[in-house]
Amino acid sequence: MTSPAAAEADPIDALLAAGRLRHRAGPLTASATFGRRAMLKIRHDPKQLVDSAAIPILFTVLFTYLFGGAISSSTGEYLKALLPGVLSMSIAVVTMYGGARLAQDVQSGAFDRFRGLPVWRGAFVVGGLLSDAARYLFASAIVLALGLAMGYRPAGGPAGVLAAVALVVAFGLSLSLLWAALALAVRDPAVVLSIANAVLIPLSFASNIFVQPDTMPAWLHTFVNANPLTHVATAARALMNSTGTATSAVTWSLTATATLSLACTPIVLRLYTHQK
Repeated sequence: MTSPAAAEADPIDALLAAGRLRHRAGPLTASATFGRRAMLKIRHDPKQLVDSAAIPILFTVLFTYLFGGAISSSTGEYLKALLPGVLSMSIAVVTMYGGARLAQDVQSGAFDRFRGLPVWRGAFVVGGLLSDAARYLFASAIVLALGLAMGYRPAGGPAGVLAAVALVVAFGLSLSLLWAALALAVRDPAVVLSIANAVLIPLSFASNIFVQPDTMPAWLHTFVNANPLTHVATAARALMNSTGTATSAVTWSLTATATLSLACTPIVLRLYTHQK
C-alpha cells in the first residue's frame, strides 16, 4: 500500500515527469506583468484617474471661459494656445503618482519580495513606466476630447496631434524616472507627493501655458524661458497648430527629456540594486 507521504508526492512527480515546469519569464513578459499589476492597483487608488481627468477639465474650461476673452481676442483663439499647454501640464502633474506608488511598495515590503523573484531585475521599474504611459495616454485622450467638444480644431491634423502627444508622454516618462529615484531615496509616498507638488506647481504656473511671458517682470521672464515645461508646451502648440516653428522647441524638449532620463536612470538602477 502507498504511504500518505508518497501519495502526496505523486502529483509533484507527475508534474515533473510531464515537463510542465514553467520557464523563467523573459524581460518583456515580466515587465508587462508588473505593468498590469500597477494598473490594477489604481482600483484601490482611483484618485490617480480622477486627477488625470479633473485637472485638464478644470483648467481648460475655467481659463477658456473666464479669461479667454480678456487674454486673447476670443475664447476660440485662446483655446488654440491653452489646450496644448494644458496637455503638457496635465501629464506633468500626474507623473508624481508613479513615484508615490513605488514608495508605497518599498514601505510595505512588496518591493523586497519582487526583487527576490527569478525575473529580470529591471522589470519592476519598466512595468511601472508602462503603467505610467497608459495613464498619460488616458489624460491626453481626456484633454483632446474636451478640446474637440469645445470647438478646438488642430491645424496640424492627426499627425501633429500624435507627434505632440508622443513628445509630451516622453517628457512625462522622464519625470517618472525622477520621481522613481526620489521614491527609492525617501521611501515615503507622502514625502514624494509633497516634493513633487512643490516642484510641479511653480513649473506649471510660471510658464507660458496660460499666458505669454512678455508682460512679466524680467526675473520671472528669465525663469519662464528656462522652464522645461515652457518649451514642451511651445513644442506641443507648434505641432498641434502647425505654426511652422516646431523645430527649435521640439529639439529643446527632446534634449531636456533625454538629459533627464540619462541622469535619472543610473540613479534609479543603483538605488534599486542597493536598496536595503
